[in-house]
Amino acid sequence: MSAVLDELAAGGVRLAVPLLLASAGELLSERAGVLNLSVEGMMLTGAFAGAAGALASGSAVVGVFTALAAGVVLAVLQAVLSISLRADQIVTGITLNALALGGTTYAARLLFGDGAADSVPGFDPLPVPVLRDIPVLGPALFEQSALGYVAFAVTAVLGVGWARRTSWGLAVDAVGENATAADRCGLSVRAIRHGVVLLTGAAAALAGAHLALSEVHAFSDNITAGIGYLAVVAVIAGRWRAGPTVLACLFFGIIQSLQFTAPALGLHVSAPLLTTLPYVFALLAVSGLVGRSRAPSALTVPFVRGS
Repeated sequence: MSAVLDELAAGGVRLAVPLLLASAGELLSERAGVLNLSVEGMMLTGAFAGAAGALASGSAVVGVFTALAAGVVLAVLQAVLSISLRADQIVTGITLNALALGGTTYAARLLFGDGAADSVPGFDPLPVPVLRDIPVLGPALFEQSALGYVAFAVTAVLGVGWARRTSWGLAVDAVGENATAADRCGLSVRAIRHGVVLLTGAAAALAGAHLALSEVHAFSDNITAGIGYLAVVAVIAGRWRAGPTVLACLFFGIIQSLQFTAPALGLHVSAPLLTTLPYVFALLAVSGLVGRSRAPSALTVPFVRGS
C-alpha cells in the first residue's frame, strides 16, 4: 500500500506541474483584469515549438527556448487584441486556442510526418539523493526532470507576484479591481496588463514544453488535451488566491493520477468519472458551495482612459 501511495503522490505532482505553471501566469493575468482563455493555445504552441526546436537542434534546452519564444508570440497577439484593441476576451481566447490547435496539427503533419515526433530529445528524471527517500513526498518532489525543477522555481518566482504585500502584487490587484482609479494614481494599466499576459504566455509555453520534453519526449496532436482550460478552472476553484490555487492544481493532479492507481487501491471507479471531477469541483467553487468566491471587479472589462 505504501508503494501505491508513493506512486499516487508522485504521479499527482508530476501531472500537476504543467497546471501549476499555467495557473501561475493565469492567476496574475486574471487578477490584473484579463481573462486569458488562450492559455490552452499557448501551452499547445509551446509543446509543438519545444518539440520542433529540440528535434531540429538535437538539444532539449534549445527546445525550451523555442517554446518560450513561440508562447510569447501568441501572448503578444492575445495582448494586442484584448488589451490594445479591446476585443472580447472570451472570444479572443477561444479563437486563439482554435488557431493554435489547427496550426500545430497542420505543422506537425508537415514536420513530423515520418514519425520523428516520437523520438524528440528531452529531459530525463534527476533524482535527488537522500531527499528522494522521504516517504511519499520524496518520490513526488525529488524525482523530477531538470525542467521539472525549473518549473517549481518559476512557479515560486511568480508566487512573489501573487503576494498582495509586494508592490508588484498591489499594482496588479489595483488594476484588476479598479483600472480607472489605478490609472489616476499613476499606474500604467495597459503596461501592467500587457506584462502579465506575456508572463502567462511564457509560463504556459514552459508548461507545454514540460509535457512534450519531460513527460513523453514526443509531440502528438492536441497533446495538452484541455490542461490549459483546467488551469483556468484551478484559478476559479482557488477563488483567485495563490494558496488555494496551488492546492487546486495538486488536487487535480492527484485525481488524474488516481485513474492509474485506483485498481491497486481497490477503488473501482470509471476513468471518465474521475476525469470530470475537477470540473465538478470548479462548478461547486463558482457556485459558492465550497466557500465565497469573488472575481476581480475589472475582470474582462476593457480599460478606456477617462471612462
